Amino acid sequence: MPSGNLLPFSRRSFLHLSAAASTAAVIRVMSEPLLAAAQRPPVAKDAVVIDQNENPLGPSQSAREAIAAIIPQTGRYSDDLTEELVKSFARGEGLKEDYARIFPGSTTPLHGAVIAYTSAQKSYVTADPGYEAGMFAAPTTGARVVKVALTKSYAHDVKAMIAAAPDAGLFYVCTPNNPTGTMTPVSDIEYLADNKPKSSVVLVDEAYLHFTNAPSALELVKAGKDVIVLRTFSKLFGMAGLRCGFAVGRPDLLDPITNHVGWNFMPVPAVVAASASLKDPKLVAERRQINATIRQETFAWLDRNGYSYIPSESNCFLLDTKRPGKEAIKAMAQLNVLVGRVWPVLPTYVRITVGTRPAMERFQAAFQKVMTGAEAFSLGPKGIEHVRSRPLLS
Repeated sequence: MPSGNLLPFSRRSFLHLSAAASTAAVIRVMSEPLLAAAQRPPVAKDAVVIDQNENPLGPSQSAREAIAAIIPQTGRYSDDLTEELVKSFARGEGLKEDYARIFPGSTTPLHGAVIAYTSAQKSYVTADPGYEAGMFAAPTTGARVVKVALTKSYAHDVKAMIAAAPDAGLFYVCTPNNPTGTMTPVSDIEYLADNKPKSSVVLVDEAYLHFTNAPSALELVKAGKDVIVLRTFSKLFGMAGLRCGFAVGRPDLLDPITNHVGWNFMPVPAVVAASASLKDPKLVAERRQINATIRQETFAWLDRNGYSYIPSESNCFLLDTKRPGKEAIKAMAQLNVLVGRVWPVLPTYVRITVGTRPAMERFQAAFQKVMTGAEAFSLGPKGIEHVRSRPLLS
C-alpha cells in the first residue's frame, strides 16, 4: 500500500486529522434527515413515516445479533473490526483494498468530494431533480451549481451535463436517482467519464443500487477512470441510524476527500452490523423482492385510481398530486401520514418512500382522501373503509 494512502480509520495520523479540522469546522453536512426535517411536523407514535427513504425493515436478523453480541465491547475503539470490514468489502467487490475507504454513511464522502473537487473556478454539476446534499456543500468552496434536467426517461443527461459546464470540477450522478428512483445506464456514465473535462471527477452515488439488478459503476473504477462510487448500508440494509458507507476509487482520487473530512472513527455496532450483512448471501435478493413487490402493488393501485407517478426501480418514487405538493404534504400529515418533500422543478410532485404493506395501505387511504375530498377512504379497525368527509384541500 502506498505510504501516502492514509486509511480513514487510522487514529495515528494526527497531521491528517488536523489538516481536515479547519475545513470540517465550517462545513454543515446536509443529509437526508436534515432535508426532510425542514418540512416535517412533529411525528406521532402511530404515524406512517415514508418521507426519508428509510428501510422500515431495519437491520437484518444477523446484523441485530451481531450488534447485541458486541455491546459489551463497545467501550473500546476496535479498529481491527473496521479494518476487517474494509478488507471484506474490497474482496467481495473484487477491488484492491486501498480503493475502498470507510465512512459513517455516504453523506460525509459526498461533501468531502465537493470540497475537494470544486471551487470558484470549478463547478458542481448535478441532475434536476436530484439529491440536494452536494448543492448545500458547494457554497463552501464558492462553486457554481449547475443543475441539468433529466432526460425524457428520467436518466441523467450526461451529454447536456458536459455541455453545461466546461469548467466542471465534479459531476454528481445518483443512480437510481433520488428522488425519481430511475436509472442512468453505466454506458452513459462511462461516456461522461470519457468526455468530461480532464481535470474533473465523476461521483456516482449508488445508495439505492441494491434495490435493482442493474450493473454497478464499480467496473469503471476498476478500469482506472476518474470515477468515485459511493455505497451505503442506510437503504436496503436498513442501517440508516447506524451510519456506515464506503467511497470507492483510485487512491489518488480518494486522498483529497479524506484529507478534507478527516479520519472517521466508525461506530462499532455499525461495523459489525455491516460485516454481518455482507456475509448474508440471501439478504439483498430477499429485500429487493420485498421492496419490488410492495412498490408494484402501490403502482397498480395508483394505476387503477388514475393517479400519475414516475415509475421507479428503487424504494422511492415521485407522485403527482395535481396541486402544489407542499399543500398535499400538509394534508397528508393531518391524516398522520408523513410523505417526502417537493423539488422546485416539479412543484406538484411529492416523493414517496416505499414502506411496509400496512404502511402503504394507510398511505393509499390518506392519499385517496386528500385527492377526492368528499368521496374518500379511511383506515378503520377492519382495514380500508369507504367514508364521507369534507375536502382537506381547497
